[in-house]
Amino acid sequence: MKTKEELKKRVCEAIDARRDDILAFADSVAAEPELGFKEVKTAEKFTALLRSLGRTPRTGVARTGVIENYKGAKSALRVAVMGELDAILVADHPDADPQTGAVHACGHNAQLAAVAAIAYALHDTGLMEELDGDVVLMGVPAEENVEITYRNKLREEGKLWFLSGKQEFIRLGEFDDIDISVMQHSAVAAPGFKAGAASVCNGFTVKLINYKGKAAHAGAAPFEGVNALNAAMLGLMAVHAQRETFRDEDHIRVHPIITKGGDIVNIVPADVRLESYVRGSNTEAIMKASEKVNRAFRSGADAVGAECEIIELPGYLPVIQCEELNDLMYKELQTLVGDEVLNDCPGFGGGSTDLGDVSHLMPAIQSFFAGVEGGLHTKDFCLKDKDLAVLTAAKAMLCLVIELLYDGAEKGRAIKEGFKPVFTKEEYLREWGRLE
Repeated sequence: MKTKEELKKRVCEAIDARRDDILAFADSVAAEPELGFKEVKTAEKFTALLRSLGRTPRTGVARTGVIENYKGAKSALRVAVMGELDAILVADHPDADPQTGAVHACGHNAQLAAVAAIAYALHDTGLMEELDGDVVLMGVPAEENVEITYRNKLREEGKLWFLSGKQEFIRLGEFDDIDISVMQHSAVAAPGFKAGAASVCNGFTVKLINYKGKAAHAGAAPFEGVNALNAAMLGLMAVHAQRETFRDEDHIRVHPIITKGGDIVNIVPADVRLESYVRGSNTEAIMKASEKVNRAFRSGADAVGAECEIIELPGYLPVIQCEELNDLMYKELQTLVGDEVLNDCPGFGGGSTDLGDVSHLMPAIQSFFAGVEGGLHTKDFCLKDKDLAVLTAAKAMLCLVIELLYDGAEKGRAIKEGFKPVFTKEEYLREWGRLE
């Protein structure tokens, strides 16, 4: 039986040997970006790569997801390693799809390529024969919670319940036999920071707001109408008036957009629509802020005699840290990256991820690799250091897997046994999935 260090050295060398193939895969995914639950080409690329290695992945999971199982010498534990399939909507990015505005300005192409690198390494090294647990590689759709109206329509048609891929995977039972979940994400480079073991992320709820007024000729008889746009503007101002009531430590963020402001300029707007999140660092604070925001939106309708309909949809839960996983990853990062490693990323992570939902059910970790220049989700985003964001990330995750599944999966089983889930799957579906 080889030592852990020998196994880690072998898989890192195998990833380096496949460097050109792995980075070409990352570039191919970036060249054809697709938004969530529409990642047909991306899923096909990941599937084709797995099949080229003799695997038979399951496809079409939660519409576009891809899953492949690798059996260990024993099956004492099952670890999922995930990459996300979807792009984000940044229409003014130079690489954005001219038809959809989609672009990989969050680094999910690097994320998925790191999972592809692990698939290559498992194939080329025979690692699974040395481990006492199973590995499940997942290409997961729709982490970016965008196009809410479109996804809600799929929901109304019975094609989805949740608005994101990992949440749907939970609902569909894809995590039922998973014990620990592992993934990574690209991050913006900063002085003294190349990688972080983990980061705190906000949770949020989703709102679809519809103001209903009464149409009238905007020039000849505006007094006969009820202006839904005025109601929306007053509602937005009322939301702003709530901001000083949010506690700093709860990290509340409210950021609505108007998706429809009317039909034509010479008709009093009678149908105005908004989308919004209410984010926060803990569920109690999110729900309290959400009530204030709803009250504020409705006040705008009351002021002008319009109606306000609010549809509440489950967003993401805040990420729960698993310190034991973080500590193991931190040690791997120190070996691979050196001193420019943190036990978490600098500052509080005000963004969100559906890994938060997974982390309420099992030990989970999302590490960060600073291969990016420019801001995430902006036109300036650029994945500059692909070796760090893809290859080093893959090595770190696979070395962590070795730590978890080596020698009877002793460390992994100890982490699982010491973890107290917030929800069972049934409780999660009942209490969070039925938010409205």
